[in-house]
Amino acid sequence: MKSRFKELIDKAIAATVSAIEIYNKPDFRYRGETFCILAINGWELLFKAKWLYENNNKIHSLYERYADKKKDGTKSKKMKIKRTHSGNPRTYSLEYLAKKFVAQKHLDQNAWANIQALLELRHSSVHFYNSSRDFSNKLQEIGTASIRNFVKLVEEWFERDLSEFNFFLMPLSFLELPTHTKAIVSNNEERNFLNYLTQLETHAEARDSQYSVTINLEVKLIRSKTNEALGVRIVDSTNTNAPEIRMTEEQILEQYPWDYQKLIGKCKERYSDFKRNRAFHKVKTNICEDKKEAVCKIRYLDPKKPKSGDKTFYKPEILIEFDKHYTKRSQ
Repeated sequence: MKSRFKELIDKAIAATVSAIEIYNKPDFRYRGETFCILAINGWELLFKAKWLYENNNKIHSLYERYADKKKDGTKSKKMKIKRTHSGNPRTYSLEYLAKKFVAQKHLDQNAWANIQALLELRHSSVHFYNSSRDFSNKLQEIGTASIRNFVKLVEEWFERDLSEFNFFLMPLSFLELPTHTKAIVSNNEERNFLNYLTQLETHAEARDSQYSVTINLEVKLIRSKTNEALGVRIVDSTNTNAPEIRMTEEQILEQYPWDYQKLIGKCKERYSDFKRNRAFHKVKTNICEDKKEAVCKIRYLDPKKPKSGDKTFYKPEILIEFDKHYTKRSQ
């Protein structure tokens, strides 16, 4: 029998996969709103799983409590469990748990800002409605970052690999083709939300973070013969007539911003027992061979000649893998 926190992890993943599957449907009129509802459900279940994990799997640690009153009206030292209308114990909210995790350095500030934006979208979806193209575009950016952050935290907190699920399909399915009709003007509620999102993005931490508030996707389908372009097919690779997605050198460097020296500096900052030695290079080589372009990218001086000289660049996500081999410094 699985422990409670493991059951919650499974449910959190199931909720998030359901959110993606619904959003990926080609004709689902309420998919954006449904995605927000299910994605927030996934986050809340994941946070409750983490809370139980940190509190010896004791279900009572999740219950809200309040100070009861004595007969004379003063507060008693005895705490009582808050109850729902049906009499069941009321559990801590997503916001409460998130703030606790941020204070305890378990949750990145940027990840929490992304969830706050998603919460606002959920509230708006449940209590009102959204109509403008701007609103849909922001949902795309917030949702893509949310899924990316979710996958990272599941791996960081519980060492669960989610590569078996098609999370990577979500960003491409989010993209909407332009139409010839004039976009609907945002209403006051939507403008308020967009202003709120701008504030979250403005106050996002400027440091190198593995987590994002939003992710701005720009995909262009073009024909190109340039040698510098990186070709990727978005359909069955056996279809040689398929259009390609190409990334410029600047876009690749945005994805892989760290060179070797930058990586070494980040490891020294992050780990108390880090040493640049043979063991480190063996770990790094194994990570790059295992995860491949998920964490590192080799750039050749001459793309047509692999022996012409190369330089490897790294994503900040590679630190999640190093966390398994080194001890993080106390905050």
